[in-house]
Amino acid sequence: MAIEVFNRYESKYLMDSQAFQMIYNRLLEYMEPDEHNKNERFYSISNIYYDTKHDTLIRNSLSKPKYKEKLRIRAYGVPEANAKVYLELKKKVFGLVNKRRTSLRLNEAYAFAGTGAVPELQPYMNKQVLMEIEYFLRRYDLQPKVYLAYDRLALFCKNSRDLRITFDTNIRSRRYDVRLEAGDYGEQLMEQGQWLMEVKAEKTIPLWLSQLLSELGMYRTSFSKYGNEYKKTVRYGTRQMTKETVSL
Repeated sequence: MAIEVFNRYESKYLMDSQAFQMIYNRLLEYMEPDEHNKNERFYSISNIYYDTKHDTLIRNSLSKPKYKEKLRIRAYGVPEANAKVYLELKKKVFGLVNKRRTSLRLNEAYAFAGTGAVPELQPYMNKQVLMEIEYFLRRYDLQPKVYLAYDRLALFCKNSRDLRITFDTNIRSRRYDVRLEAGDYGEQLMEQGQWLMEVKAEKTIPLWLSQLLSELGMYRTSFSKYGNEYKKTVRYGTRQMTKETVSL
């Protein structure tokens, strides 16, 4: 069964393709690819982020509070209508990331996030997480706001599953056709050849990793995919963009 509750610290680093290749090859001394990345093949992750009409959640997140939260539906690739996806509630408290998720059918996830009505419990669902999300949905009037996808390579530490490092590239998004089954496409969020590395650890990172980051001159940065998409959208005045305007 997939892990449905996470508590960990996350550090982010931006880099170009040359820096990615350098650190990725070095990391293979200590880490091994995720089972979905055998032969160094990417897998794609697609998300729908929910927010209020006036973008309360992301605007609060960008103000860098001690506590922030977000809700999203996540799938791997482009799901069919009855495919299993994850409905995730992600919180960050004083730097500690807490993620709680439950499996749902895609249509069940849409209905739950859209109405707040808890679906009939099925064996693949996590009842406790459903109740927590139901409480969250009672606090906010949410709607699907943005589709956001990316290609990922992931590594696990050979000696411990407490450390995971992911590399995301080709980050794309759209604010029209905000449905996972509508297809994997959108506007680029970063320049071609840029990578986002995330170090995810339950405790402190190991000494060898700290030394490697220092040796390669890599320093933490603040980067939220949804946050940067929102800032880019506001900057270019495309918040009310529709499929029709894009096709002109």
